[in-house]
Amino acid sequence: MVSRRQFTFSAAALAFSGLTVNMMGCRSKEGNSVALADMPLSSGYGDLVSDKNNILDLPPGFSYRVISQLGDKMDDGMPVPDNADGMGCIKLDEDRVALIRNHELAQKHIKKSAAPWQSFQSNKSYDNLKSGTALPGGTSTLVYNLKTQELEKQYMSLIGTIRNCAGGTTPWGTWLTCEESVDRPDGNISKDHGYIFEVPAEANGLVEPKPLVAMGRFNHEAAAVDPRTGIIYLTEDRGDSLLYRFIPKVKGQLSEGGALQALVVKQKPKFDTRNWAENNMALGDWLEVEWITLSNPESPNDDLRAQGYEAGAALFARGEGIHFGTNELYFCCTNGGQKQFGQVMRYQPSAFEGTAQESQHPGLLQLFVESTDGSQYNFGDNLTVTPQGHLLVCEDQYTDVTRNFLRGVTPKGAVYPFAKLHIQTEPAGACFSHDGKTLFVNLYSPTKTLAITGPWEQFSTQKA
Repeated sequence: MVSRRQFTFSAAALAFSGLTVNMMGCRSKEGNSVALADMPLSSGYGDLVSDKNNILDLPPGFSYRVISQLGDKMDDGMPVPDNADGMGCIKLDEDRVALIRNHELAQKHIKKSAAPWQSFQSNKSYDNLKSGTALPGGTSTLVYNLKTQELEKQYMSLIGTIRNCAGGTTPWGTWLTCEESVDRPDGNISKDHGYIFEVPAEANGLVEPKPLVAMGRFNHEAAAVDPRTGIIYLTEDRGDSLLYRFIPKVKGQLSEGGALQALVVKQKPKFDTRNWAENNMALGDWLEVEWITLSNPESPNDDLRAQGYEAGAALFARGEGIHFGTNELYFCCTNGGQKQFGQVMRYQPSAFEGTAQESQHPGLLQLFVESTDGSQYNFGDNLTVTPQGHLLVCEDQYTDVTRNFLRGVTPKGAVYPFAKLHIQTEPAGACFSHDGKTLFVNLYSPTKTLAITGPWEQFSTQKA
């Protein structure tokens, strides 16, 4: 049986592979990327159709359903929280999926929350205010029936954390939710923050919150698991961020601990991929990498990236969404590039990733996209892969009047608008059902979760 993730991985590999990969992982170093300014634009799925509800314009034949929104009463009696960010879709059975949705909330949001969030208490809350009120960050789980196109139930599945931003699904049916916070006890909260928590798709309510401390304490953004090795790759939302990987002691059992490492460009210590001051990294070129182990992953002084950089780790511009394909992954660097409109990086692990042999067969890093035109691509954040293997990137622009899109990027590098958002917020958490027929996406605030369906197979490949 082909799982949801196998389907997506295979589509991504077939569509995006710009180099030859044999069964042993041998690769040629011929890139196929070009600068966005030089790319032809694709017509994609056609001109966007104006939405009569003034929420989301989509191509002809596509439609959306609002399946959950801010304030809806959930099955546990609580109202749907705000600030819906990263989200994962995990197959429960042939007809049903679990959507695990992050809520990027912090202490300051409690007073503005609907009752009873202002005084909610639980013995399963990771951390609380001095008053006993649970910190509002966490995850909600939605069970959606693909056949009936109906939401069957929704409920909170993690509470007591801070600013759950993005994360990643695992091959073993869980969601890794990441705190984009490094808050420490201050008399009002009692625990360290900046961790990853694991939420099973089949949990029927609040889970016991167990921080995966060995995976590092830093300004976490997203996570992606290599199903072959079980290694997890982690992004960090900082202007001087690193790319991390976590090698677990036991594949699929993250609580057992492991080694946290940072990427180094081979023979180029402290390499700067951001291209802000000068064009250090050319589009399409492949750089060999190695990895260094970080000795203090819990980082009480929030200095993991400084530790890594001093030891030679490469710098990235606000690492955000990350997605794994067969033998390769892609991740957004939100404000990378000379124009600071954003980059997409591509990494191909070694055939011997995480072992002593990888030094002789190193992984490769490529600058896949660098935008020079904000009207084509601007501040990419979360990303996923369409059934045709295209990247689908959620824009998150910081302007007084936002003009955010879901942007498609074809295998040939042509960019097209898939959806235009009219609400002054960001699209986030884009993810597909295991059958590839439904795209789920969040509108950050006020929270709305949409299910999008349409003729995915009718992409205009002749103009891609």
